[in-house]
Amino acid sequence: MLAVWVEQLLGFASGALVAIREDERYPSLMAWARREGPALVGGNPALAQALAPELWSQTPLARLDFACETLARPGRLEPCWCDSGRMTKDCCGAVTLPGHIPDHLMWMLSLSDWKGPVFKAALESGRAPAQALLEAGLIAAESGQRGRAQRILESLFKHADWSSLPEQAEPAFEILVDLYQERGFHRKRTALLDDVLDRGPLFLRGVALERLCLMHLDNDDLDSAREAFVRAQQALPDSPTLAYIEAMLLLHEGHEREAAERAGFWFRRLSRQGELDSDQLQFLADLAENPGATLAEQLLNAEEDLAGPLAALQALLEVLPIAPRLGIHQGETGALEYHASAREDTLFAAWHAQFQSEVLGEAPMGFDDDPWPRAGDWLNELCRHPEWLDSPRVLQGLSLALTSRFGSLPWMAPSLFAPLADRLERWLEQARAEGDGSLNWDDADNAVLLRTGLALVVGMERGARQRSRELAEHLLSLDDQDSLGLRELVLDQLLREGRDLEALEMSESELANDDSDEPPLGLLMGRVLALFRLERREAAEAALNEALTHNAYALDILCSDKARATPMGDDAAAEPGSREEAWQYRTLMRDQWRVTPGALTWLNLRLAETTRRR
Repeated sequence: MLAVWVEQLLGFASGALVAIREDERYPSLMAWARREGPALVGGNPALAQALAPELWSQTPLARLDFACETLARPGRLEPCWCDSGRMTKDCCGAVTLPGHIPDHLMWMLSLSDWKGPVFKAALESGRAPAQALLEAGLIAAESGQRGRAQRILESLFKHADWSSLPEQAEPAFEILVDLYQERGFHRKRTALLDDVLDRGPLFLRGVALERLCLMHLDNDDLDSAREAFVRAQQALPDSPTLAYIEAMLLLHEGHEREAAERAGFWFRRLSRQGELDSDQLQFLADLAENPGATLAEQLLNAEEDLAGPLAALQALLEVLPIAPRLGIHQGETGALEYHASAREDTLFAAWHAQFQSEVLGEAPMGFDDDPWPRAGDWLNELCRHPEWLDSPRVLQGLSLALTSRFGSLPWMAPSLFAPLADRLERWLEQARAEGDGSLNWDDADNAVLLRTGLALVVGMERGARQRSRELAEHLLSLDDQDSLGLRELVLDQLLREGRDLEALEMSESELANDDSDEPPLGLLMGRVLALFRLERREAAEAALNEALTHNAYALDILCSDKARATPMGDDAAAEPGSREEAWQYRTLMRDQWRVTPGALTWLNLRLAETTRRR
């Protein structure tokens, strides 16, 4: 019965709104209600006549700057407000409405109907109820009207009375953050997150914190992610969201054991408080037992349509047979060459019919279009035809696709990337067994193997650092031209593992052999950090001077606690000596400077000295 009433109410209210918009006068609405209204409420004229004044009183009117012309509710012995001429007790007062009428209904329908300048003016008036904005924004988002949804939801949070914001605002907030991300409004996204964290209700702060941390983690900016987490601890010391985020952060930082210990701490603490349900407590217990596997399972379950295919892929990779040998031999110059066989080409053709996306030939990583909208199809077909992975080009496409979606999530490395790395390693070992020549990018089909290696190195960098470094070193031993730019990545990983002497030796060797006028900032600053850790201060000072000669922005951006982000271009390649290069280094390595005792203090003293000289 309630469902029938809701359907009738929406139909009647929508028709009433059309009638009101003709001239925004009450008599016009009542004439429509008596003429056309009964057919919309089951043929009941009395109900149609009684509904109309209720809806009129909550309808925003453009002629009144979007205020409502609320009718005074008459007493039982007073003339009825429907202008029938009868007393209320004998007219609308005798009608019992079948159900509740939401007091924001006509605002919500108006926001879904208005267009152009009127729509803009209505939002800017600040009169729209929060619930109306919330529902209209969600409806617009669900129907694919991204621009309308963004404007409505922006108004919800712009004019929000934070103390009375409905709890249903959480999905609206997440949708607005997603819209900003999809549409490239990064400054608006950051401002919204900051605003919610500064003064939003508690139930939204946890969501904002999670988004902010994930945003920094996606950008490999571990230091900013750590700062956001500390800020959240101060604002929300008992939020269960902190347990989940701290585990993610520690895994990104490479501290799996500490992630499990902290999850156990949160489990004990929140269990004593007794405010979590059994599912939430079980999640924390699982997190304490195995943080990586728990987060991986949660991610797969959150993928909705892809949960099944991704789980099937994980199962396939666990039992994948040993890779067959490839056609690799030494060419006339002594260089190693891989040539795809007819069988491998046939397997790739079958895969590509499902996958469809083309790998960009000259780019280290990337496709001509996103393969994930079709992922349900190609994942299922790949699981039906595991022999496709005998083709390096299939392994290349799968590795690039997985890295593009899961490469920043350390908990996905063991189940998705490590098995693929096993397969590639067998082929690389075969290549080295053929001779001492170099596996050059431009020769034969070598780029397929090298590009696959880069994708897997990046995919494992957070969740399997040692394996990632070993694979990178294996690739470097084969590709002496370093076509993939792996030396800087290996240096960073050596520093993260505390292997400072090896890091110093590598940085000095690479810089000595670098024939370019602009050596990478990562190599220069990596040498500085290694020297500082080894307590060779004079050498560290000289190395820092050389780094600052290369990039004058590096010191200021690395030292600043609130450095303004410098957006990278689509190819993520920073110009030597630019702010972009300095920012890229900061996001990748500032956390290592922060955890090195005295390192940032030393840099700040140098920065103050440089500033005085100016």
